[in-house]
Amino acid sequence: MKYLSLLTVLPVVAWAQSTADLQAKVTALEAATRSAQSAGDNAWMLMSAALVLMMTGPGLALFYGGLVRRKNVLATMMQSFILMAVVTVLWAVVGYSLAFGEGLPFIGNLRYALLNGVGSAPNADYAATIPHQTFMIYQLMFAVITPALISGAFAERMKFSAMLLFMVLWMLIVYFPMAHMVWGKGGFLNASLGGKIPCFDFAGGTVVHITSGVSALVSALYLGKRLGYPHEDMKPHSLVISFIGACLLWVGWFGFNAGSALGASSLATSAFVATHFGAAAGALGWVVAEWRRSGKPSVLGGISGCVAGLVAITPASGFVKPFPALLIGFLAGILCYFMVAKVKQKLGYDDSLDAFGVHGCGGTLGALLTGVFATTEVNQGFKGPLGLVDGHPGQIWNQALGCAIAWVLAIVGTLVVLKICDALIGLRVTKSQESAGLDVSLHGEEGYNLEA
Repeated sequence: MKYLSLLTVLPVVAWAQSTADLQAKVTALEAATRSAQSAGDNAWMLMSAALVLMMTGPGLALFYGGLVRRKNVLATMMQSFILMAVVTVLWAVVGYSLAFGEGLPFIGNLRYALLNGVGSAPNADYAATIPHQTFMIYQLMFAVITPALISGAFAERMKFSAMLLFMVLWMLIVYFPMAHMVWGKGGFLNASLGGKIPCFDFAGGTVVHITSGVSALVSALYLGKRLGYPHEDMKPHSLVISFIGACLLWVGWFGFNAGSALGASSLATSAFVATHFGAAAGALGWVVAEWRRSGKPSVLGGISGCVAGLVAITPASGFVKPFPALLIGFLAGILCYFMVAKVKQKLGYDDSLDAFGVHGCGGTLGALLTGVFATTEVNQGFKGPLGLVDGHPGQIWNQALGCAIAWVLAIVGTLVVLKICDALIGLRVTKSQESAGLDVSLHGEEGYNLEA
């Protein structure tokens, strides 16, 4: 009987051990899979952060630097460069917390001030497969480039000290609240984390482009025109430099949009494709419109159209298929050309480098068309139909409300900041400084000192 009992028990014990071993192997495999996904996602996000930083310097610095007159090239490039430093410090101290800390619907709290609690563990609310610190540094790069875009509107005529004060206050009053509303948990416009109005903005159509573009227009109107504008010749001093900058922007934009998938996923691929298609169609849209009107397709038109397409596809990049991306880019190229070539001349405002015509108008168009073409076939992260093509026309209204809030915040906030800066230190350089050029008068240097 003892032997019989033993023979009965042994298979059961062996089976139990086998099951335990199998379960241990499954658990180890799952852990290894999660680790591999985390490593892959983290590598992509760090690369994307570097690509977005490249958009500011050297991308935007070269693009804007080539578009101004020779005597202002260093001063213009310095604005983009110094903001890489200033915004980084502001972000570490309080900016990240105000944008992504849980708080009111319109602004975050101070839980992440001085980057307290931002470490290697993921924040599941924002990105569950990458370190919280990676998410933080990636979002920083968006904060860096946004105020730099505004500098194109007041190029060649604002004090360097005034620019620094303006940008710090503008970040606090306009950018951080808008970023929290759209991307922060509990933000008023957040479509996935408890917002009252679900406004789709995959990579910054409202947060980056509308706020910077509209603020650029307000700044240009407040400061007034450059001396001699529009009668004196103020052509770009080096389209070669601007051409290089535009190409760097095109490449960097893949980190801007595809990186906003927050992982190395199929959604990142879709956003990557939409970004490239939008840029290409934007360049063609601008060139076609310009060629038809003036009889010549210009290099400046081509690179401007490329940027316009990139701007417009930004909010839609994680929601639309390739052919709607082509349409969005093409329409943006035509619209932005019209705003720059016709509307600006007719109204007579001096938006030096067309920050409003490209970013303000292109961003608004892209945000609205996101409500038309957004589909669950691209983005399965939301319940129910997304845009008009999915049978949800109401999303266009949500997008319009998001745009309106961005416009109002940018207009009111920028006016307040300009008034403060003007009262404290003044905004414009003197006439003699402007005539001599900001490179020499503000920085004591020359961009081109060619000795025989």
